[in-house]
Amino acid sequence: MNVGTDHDTGAFAVASIRGWWRSEGRRLYARARALLITPDGVGSNGARLRLWKLELQKLADETGLSISVCHFPPGTSKWNKIEHRLFSFISSNWRGEPVRDYETIVDLIARTTTAKGLQVTCRLDRRKYPTGRKVTDEEIKRVNLKKSKFHGEWNYTIHPSTQRQVDTFIY
Repeated sequence: MNVGTDHDTGAFAVASIRGWWRSEGRRLYARARALLITPDGVGSNGARLRLWKLELQKLADETGLSISVCHFPPGTSKWNKIEHRLFSFISSNWRGEPVRDYETIVDLIARTTTAKGLQVTCRLDRRKYPTGRKVTDEEIKRVNLKKSKFHGEWNYTIHPSTQRQVDTFIY
């Protein structure tokens, strides 16, 4: 989990994914060639946001991974079982604890565990993520995005720039 101190932008959302990949993902999934992300359909990682897609392109280029995104349709994030289970344990863990500063938040989240073995990792991100960044038509054209046949506005794969290929995303 990533706790930010600045604005929740597409750059912040992708920085959170990048941080997870660098600290855990590439070690745990060393042979991975693709990454699947299932975000909400709104917010900083919304299906229509250009900055989100541009930042994902940068991540795909850095890692060499094809990044498939399957957005939950608007109003359905409550169906994200992983998020629901995770946040219920986090909320229970810090019930009654005074939140004095960001370090307290990070510590309370990081102390979250379950009997079944869930152990939460949490980082504090103090970087600045300015709002109002306009992604130009030229920049968005450089995103190597292939829409899925099924609701391509919500489901798509962003391939590394050097990998111009037919999408293998199947529904």
